[in-house]
Amino acid sequence: MASSKDEQQQFAQKIKPLQPKPPLVKNCVKAFLTGGLICIIGQALMEFYMTFFNFTDKTAGNPTVATLILIASLLTGLGVYDKIGQFAGAGSVVPVTGFANAVTSAALEHRSEGLVLGVATNLFKLAGAVIVFGAVAAYILGMLRYAFATFM
Repeated sequence: MASSKDEQQQFAQKIKPLQPKPPLVKNCVKAFLTGGLICIIGQALMEFYMTFFNFTDKTAGNPTVATLILIASLLTGLGVYDKIGQFAGAGSVVPVTGFANAVTSAALEHRSEGLVLGVATNLFKLAGAVIVFGAVAAYILGMLRYAFATFM
């Protein structure tokens, strides 16, 4: 068994110089620009809600996030967000839109299994873990803040 592992390591060492080098700078620039564009769209939406619907800075965030989630979900359903992700890599994983893409992708992937057992069951596989972690982290940080505010 050990010889097989040694052979694999030797093979990996032999082919390493032959493998193409990824264009790291180019990929970073594409990710930065795409993520920045998503953020610019979010800021434009926020300005739109503040200008035309008289929201304040604090209250314009909720409809902005909801609109970004809707847009990302629609683009995922149409297959466009996957192309954006292939182009931008990590730049398309801006928290709100990336999360909407992940949830919508899971739902679409299992739609052939039915609405309840397919979509509903698999919809929250990723989202459930993120929501639970976020709630637990918020609770812990809230308790720490309360403790520091009370006792210090």
